[in-house]
Amino acid sequence: MSSTPCRITELWRHPVKSMGGESLESLELRPLGVHGDRLWALHDVERDTTISARRLPAVLGFFARFAAPPGPDAGPGRVPAVILTAPDGSEHHSDDPQIHSAVSARLDRDVRLIPLPDDPRAHRLSWRERMTSLTPGALARDLGIASDEKLPKVSDMNARALSTLTRNATPPGTFVDLCPVHIITETSVATIAAAMGVEHLDPRRFRPNLILAGDFGADGLPEARWPDATLDLGDARMRVVMRTVRCVVPSRAHVGLPVEAGLTRAVATTADRYLGVYADVIRSGRVRVGDSLTITPPSPPSAPRRLARRGRVLAFDSANRVAELLRRG
Repeated sequence: MSSTPCRITELWRHPVKSMGGESLESLELRPLGVHGDRLWALHDVERDTTISARRLPAVLGFFARFAAPPGPDAGPGRVPAVILTAPDGSEHHSDDPQIHSAVSARLDRDVRLIPLPDDPRAHRLSWRERMTSLTPGALARDLGIASDEKLPKVSDMNARALSTLTRNATPPGTFVDLCPVHIITETSVATIAAAMGVEHLDPRRFRPNLILAGDFGADGLPEARWPDATLDLGDARMRVVMRTVRCVVPSRAHVGLPVEAGLTRAVATTADRYLGVYADVIRSGRVRVGDSLTITPPSPPSAPRRLARRGRVLAFDSANRVAELLRRG
């Protein structure tokens, strides 16, 4: 076990997927992630799928807060009311039957504000959506990949998480993008800011749950080394699943933050298009701003595991080459 002089500096909960969230002094981590995080989302009526800011960036201009703190039983099928603040400052309560038309008018798209369902089948993508949103070209657009750039290597990602998203708009039981908890360090954000030539880059652009600060020496992207490590924070324990592949969302205008041109390219060139990490919760508990972090590196893989990983990498790298051929025609 190795301890590092690292601590939590900010905690964030996002009541509605892709909208601005709430800064908290403490939060509870559970198997499905941050308690109360992303319990609501917007549903695209025409496409019959959950909306992401990748496809509808105007959603980032809304701010969401709970009308009252979520109770201990809040979760799928038991979702407390939220209040949305539109870019013009108007407020809309989730109990108001007019909220759907009000939000649709501001987004110029027919949407419904929906609570997290308790039926896992509700997350399934339609065949039409799978055929149009999971193509190499669509992925390149979502990730802001130019024609002269390559797609991220699938072998760098978690196979279980990726398999889930070939069938579902979001992982069943949640409205998170890929994994329950998203973590980023101030050090990595500062590295990207330096690459862009700007003095400060707000970590909120990356929509993390936990923001960490610490002395990582010369390592400008410390969490990039954490996959498969165990993290102990406060009363909770997490296992890092994978690095977070970045799309165009951080460069978009957010609540209180303007468009940041050049951000997507800076992440691609400086961090190979990854920034931050996703983690699973393996022991529930409360974490607080100021809590320190203990990192336990993963055990060295056995020979059979190394062999299996080598075969997996070869297979996925071959898939990557096929995807690049299809994207470039």
